[in-house]
Amino acid sequence: QVQLVESGGGLVQAGGSLRLSCVASGSIFSIRTMGWYRQAPGKQRESVAVTSGGITNYADSVKGRFTVSRDNAKNTVYLQMNSLEPEDTAVYFCYATIRASGGSFKDYWGQGTQVTVSS
Repeated sequence: QVQLVESGGGLVQAGGSLRLSCVASGSIFSIRTMGWYRQAPGKQRESVAVTSGGITNYADSVKGRFTVSRDNAKNTVYLQMNSLEPEDTAVYFCYATIRASGGSFKDYWGQGTQVTVSS
């Protein structure tokens, strides 16, 4: 059984920073894509930063402020968020495409972690 567990959310003032972490665990054979999505109240879930094969794509709204990184040895992805704005308030979800032992690549999601930015 593969699962993703996030940590690092919380409440921060505008201009502050937070670092999210997500660890993939279970019978993992290979991880292809890892990244972060977010969903604000009343809005659709949107891609924030996703990395795969050395290529990273960022949402225009976070370019220059957020940085995604991976530690493949630890099956972990991070999201460093700087210069946070109230508009960044959302539930942040970790995402990965993982091939479990003996299986094919599938999409996995974490349970989500709340990020609240006060003005």
